[in-house]
Amino acid sequence: MSVSNNTVFMPSVLTLIGIPGLESVQCWIGIPFCAMYLIAVIGNSLLLIIIISERSLHQPMYIFLGVLGVTDIVLGTSVVPKMLGIFWLHIPEIYFDSCLFQMWLIHTFQGMESGILLAMALDRYVAICYPLRHAVIFTHQLITQIVSVVALRAAILVAPCLVLIKCRFQFYHTTVISHSYCEHMAIVKLAAENVRVNKIYGLFVAFTVAGFDLTFITLSYIQIFIAVFRLPQKEAGLKAFNTCIAHICVFLQFYLLAFFSFFTHRFGSHIPPYIHILFSSLYLLVPPFLNPLVYGAKTKQIRVRVVKMFRSQYPP
Repeated sequence: MSVSNNTVFMPSVLTLIGIPGLESVQCWIGIPFCAMYLIAVIGNSLLLIIIISERSLHQPMYIFLGVLGVTDIVLGTSVVPKMLGIFWLHIPEIYFDSCLFQMWLIHTFQGMESGILLAMALDRYVAICYPLRHAVIFTHQLITQIVSVVALRAAILVAPCLVLIKCRFQFYHTTVISHSYCEHMAIVKLAAENVRVNKIYGLFVAFTVAGFDLTFITLSYIQIFIAVFRLPQKEAGLKAFNTCIAHICVFLQFYLLAFFSFFTHRFGSHIPPYIHILFSSLYLLVPPFLNPLVYGAKTKQIRVRVVKMFRSQYPP
């Protein structure tokens, strides 16, 4: 119900326009996006099957990798089907509550992914710096507790974003979201009321999660570098450090895309909207797409298991 020509009262349906400025080629953009999503789902599912079925992989690093795979599948699935519905089927409408739920899923699982990357960094730190104590410290009970804390932290921190939008805003300038998915700031910018509290809380969540995790990931790898360079046998040091290469690649691409998306959305007014939306979408697609490829290529145990699986399916 409209209360004036310029505002809308409590809209029940919102409209996602996709990638503003590239509407005419969205159908083509959807092809690589769909391919990346399918590879992400198949690759992460294959990783999960291998980790669950191979008892030798029931170690902290691989358990965390399995949780990361589940996170990636959920993150991609919460975004891509609706995005392809906009690009290919021209169905831009989304219920307001569904939009909020998608927003919660996206930001919760982004937070979980960041937390799991931190857990993996700490696991590598203990394994390299305190190898004799690794099995004693990283028990299955501790791993379960870490995963539970990471999930609860993300869910609890993001939940107030929904409450602040649902309870504080009644009037909206427009129901059209200039984005391909429901992102927190994209929804907040629709409101015709004071959005300062929402912006401050969004910044608080971003810096609490990313700032905390990135700080301790960096400190972990500083300690790992120091430990590796102090080893008398350089070959042993390189072999130990090689177990971290895949994780370093994953966390660099995750945080570089995250910070680009975050800062351009808030401070990059001079950047064309389609550039921002493309990078925001890639930020949600590239990590799930690359993670199984990177870990599959860099982890010998996983490579060997994949080869065995395909040989049993397609014997010579």
